[in-house]
Amino acid sequence: MAENIEVKARLRDPGTFRRKLKTLAPGRTAVLEQEDVYFKMKRGRLKLRIFGPRKGELIHYERADLKSPKKSVYRIYGTDAPLLLREILAAALGIRGIVKKTRRLRQVGQTRVHDDDVEGLGRFVELEVVLRPGQGEEEGRKIAEEWLERLGISKADLVKGGYLDLLEGLGALEGKEG
Repeated sequence: MAENIEVKARLRDPGTFRRKLKTLAPGRTAVLEQEDVYFKMKRGRLKLRIFGPRKGELIHYERADLKSPKKSVYRIYGTDAPLLLREILAAALGIRGIVKKTRRLRQVGQTRVHDDDVEGLGRFVELEVVLRPGQGEEEGRKIAEEWLERLGISKADLVKGGYLDLLEGLGALEGKEG
């Protein structure tokens, strides 16, 4: 299992954020269209991230729903048949909800910086500090907090939970199936 420290925040000023990120971490930004299909689970979360009809990732993860940087333990399985996998998992487990987003991803050392435009929610920044073998949670949290400060992300803008939780709170879920 892999581990990371992640934190999510509302992005109030995307232009300023992008300029700061480009200055602090010059390099290539990948733009990804993602559809995350969440399945009903009793423990943890299971989502199928669909990049297109022939590329996807099944991701199971467990993490606390806190506003502060928190540890996430996850497993990822790549698939070249995400639509068939979605059909099978929907029949077996039921769909909890769907999150669609455009993600601008920049890798900075061991930190993935996501600038997400989430359908129905707006703009967010998500930081994922991928822990190296033997690296402690506290060190990962410190790295995440340093990035929040460097990027000018206010603690008042940190959000609890994930995009699915936020959409559920708004009653704005698409694709929910029994």
